[in-house]
Amino acid sequence: MNSFVRSVVDANINIYHALNKDDNTLVLMGDIGVGGDISSGADMLAESIFVSHLSKYGTIESEESGTIGNGESNIIIDPLDGSSNYLSNFPYYGTSVAIMDDDKQIRAAVVCNLANGDIFIKERNSGIRFENFLDKDKSFHKETNPQIGLFEKAYAHPNLVAELSKKGYKFRSPGATALSLAYAKDAAFFIFAGKTRVYDFAAGLALCEGMEMTIEDEYVIVTKEKKILNDLNEIVNRSIK
Repeated sequence: MNSFVRSVVDANINIYHALNKDDNTLVLMGDIGVGGDISSGADMLAESIFVSHLSKYGTIESEESGTIGNGESNIIIDPLDGSSNYLSNFPYYGTSVAIMDDDKQIRAAVVCNLANGDIFIKERNSGIRFENFLDKDKSFHKETNPQIGLFEKAYAHPNLVAELSKKGYKFRSPGATALSLAYAKDAAFFIFAGKTRVYDFAAGLALCEGMEMTIEDEYVIVTKEKKILNDLNEIVNRSIK
């Protein structure tokens, strides 16, 4: 594990412990962040922990505060992916970090599920690694016959929901885009419909290397099956355009 990835993992462990303290400031709502959502105290605390661990590696682009510091490498972070879930005690929230070189190629990507300790790591020229900082002995189960897909922002697209249901596609909409991309290999498919933000996709898509995908301005689809990708492309295009 290189020093950057080690720093990201350490930051996630610190964030996990910080978010599990009895601290009323975590639920306070503040200003609208650069990404367009209202930042909570939890978002800002997670961001500050990442900055303390990662600023030495380059310029940080955060969903909350925008550009932080300077350096040759560009680090894209979502300090708390699924912050509404965290604030609602729904156990599906985490973090997303990707570091890019001058050529805009991702050198390393890390997505963490803070609710259960799962960490997904992708470094350049290597496969995806899985760790769990809460259970060192946990082995990651690769689902061989997934029954559901993951559809982020489903609530905003009732026509697409209806079409998918009509075609027999079962799905869930858990509300943390980067985290859902990290689990996409174990789902029947992943769909995001709406305006894409680099904070949601930089690390998550890196973890989907080798999968079939469509990336458009209005939607993103990821799946292991070419046939499913073609079918979903037709359904999505018919439903949202």
